[in-house]
Amino acid sequence: MLAVHFGAGNIGRGFIGKLLSQSGYEVCFVDINETVIDELNEKNQYTVEILGQERKEIKVDNVRGINSKANPESVVEAISKADLITTAVGPTVLKMISSSIKEGIEKRIERGKAPVNIIACENMIGGSTMLKEAIQEQMGGSGSLEQYAGFPDAAVDRIVPNQTHDDPLTVAVEPFYEWAVDKTMMVGEVPEIKGITYVDDLAPYIERKLFTVNTGHAMTAYLGYLAGAETIKDALENEALYADVKRALEETGALLKHKYSFDSEVHSAYIEKILARFENPHLVDEVTRVGRAPIRKLGPNDRLTGPASQLMKIGKEPTYLAKGIAAALLFDPKGDEEAVQIQEAIQTNGLSNAITTYTGIEEGSSLFNLIKKHYDELS
Repeated sequence: MLAVHFGAGNIGRGFIGKLLSQSGYEVCFVDINETVIDELNEKNQYTVEILGQERKEIKVDNVRGINSKANPESVVEAISKADLITTAVGPTVLKMISSSIKEGIEKRIERGKAPVNIIACENMIGGSTMLKEAIQEQMGGSGSLEQYAGFPDAAVDRIVPNQTHDDPLTVAVEPFYEWAVDKTMMVGEVPEIKGITYVDDLAPYIERKLFTVNTGHAMTAYLGYLAGAETIKDALENEALYADVKRALEETGALLKHKYSFDSEVHSAYIEKILARFENPHLVDEVTRVGRAPIRKLGPNDRLTGPASQLMKIGKEPTYLAKGIAAALLFDPKGDEEAVQIQEAIQTNGLSNAITTYTGIEEGSSLFNLIKKHYDELS
């Protein structure tokens, strides 16, 4: 069995590629990183370090790579033969790879190949659907694509910190992971992959992860940055900051329980597990890395503004989420282009305009005023 995976970065190798290999697939990584691709083709294996209470190493084998920049035709050929296609490239790159996948699907159609499932394992809502739409737009029409490819949306969760190793293929990851896939969106036979949870309704899994893991990570990063902390772990050692993050997750928890009838005790335990993951001493993750690209993270449907706005609609005030939004508006590391853009917008057009521009929250609303109040207190 052949799995073509776009993205040979840390998530690709340390999470998705590892599970595919352990499930019996030959994994063909597609990337433009010449060093990584050359190493994969020379060694056909790599090491994943599991950063639990005790470190352990796992060898991942039966892997190879294609440099998509140098050999685009080889990518199309691999797609035409694949039994499964996955991605972990980031939302921006997802649309960029759609043309290669489209050509691969067309070659599959010419050869009469069976339908293939294409799973975008991205840190976003509806990644596979977005990829499908990009491919469909290039193919034209709306009838044929579903006959030849399924695009099941997925929710993925694993912390993979910034890292350096002597071996460019070695990657370190936390022990915890979750990979949920919407079974109802698949075509053909559902593949047996160790580590995947197939579900009939993905929404609760996506929002639980987005509004707990991503919200908690962002809250810790932005508040930690203002507090002078360098890493996520350092930030959570500040008791007041830890309390703010936990209360924000209790706010999102109230929303999730309202929408999906989550069990209170089970979800409280999930929050505790997430916070414990952030405190893992082996995961040295800088607050500037976790907080980077604040424009996306402040978006109307994303991890901070999304749950805050939804809470307002059900009559609950998101006090601590509003504090996180304010902290994100104050996030100003010089190397972050989006952070610089926000600061320039505040300087040029004022805070009120920046809040409405980046969050979509209406000026003068209760949530808007709450964010301004926190911004003034944090400034």
